Amino acid sequence: MSVEAMTADQVMSRLVVTVEPDESPLMAWELMRRAGVHHLPVVDSSCRLVGVLSREDLAAHWSGGPAEQSQVPVARLLGECSCAQVAPDTPISEVAAAMLDSGTVACVVGPDGTVIGLITPTDLLRALAGRVTPGQGSAGVRGGMFHLEPVLPPRTP
Repeated sequence: MSVEAMTADQVMSRLVVTVEPDESPLMAWELMRRAGVHHLPVVDSSCRLVGVLSREDLAAHWSGGPAEQSQVPVARLLGECSCAQVAPDTPISEVAAAMLDSGTVACVVGPDGTVIGLITPTDLLRALAGRVTPGQGSAGVRGGMFHLEPVLPPRTP
């Protein structure tokens, strides 16, 4: 299949790790680290997209230690730029244009604000190199893959 004929649903990563807006940056960082990803879609309780959090967003806002990072919601870290989102049948040339126009390096795939997949520059390069596998990854959006409880020192009165 030619690259020009490919659509978003053919190149997207289907296993997407997400985080809720009230989770902490500490939790988001650990999810990214353990899952080996650089972007986390931030979704509300009904899996509607709020934004996309990147490792760069976390690094730019990181201050203090674990105690401070466990008390800030990730929703506060989302940048001002709008997140690119496309329908599954969008040609990948339009996906690339949406990413450029939004100033983001991740594009959420899904209808009406929902998340069914994620496209990053790596996914686009894989398609360009002819290394796309049909049905790439397992289907499904997953909230935190892990349940983590931060171990913080007890507060002194």
